[in-house]
Amino acid sequence: MPVISRKGAPNIKGLGMLCYVVEQTFALLHRFKRLADRWERRLELHDAFVSLACGLICWRRLKRQVA
Repeated sequence: MPVISRKGAPNIKGLGMLCYVVEQTFALLHRFKRLADRWERRLELHDAFVSLACGLICWRRLKRQVA
């Protein structure tokens, strides 16, 4: 039976931290409208846009850390 701790509640072996990272990643990916709506029917195109979005997210974070 899965156990997910609520935000602000004490963690059970770090479950809340993992859940927060996953939710944050999905929120970042859904900023790209093309990924949130998924207009592509072909899986290869969707995977390519997901990879591009992940690359842009990483590049923006690295750019912010250097500055």
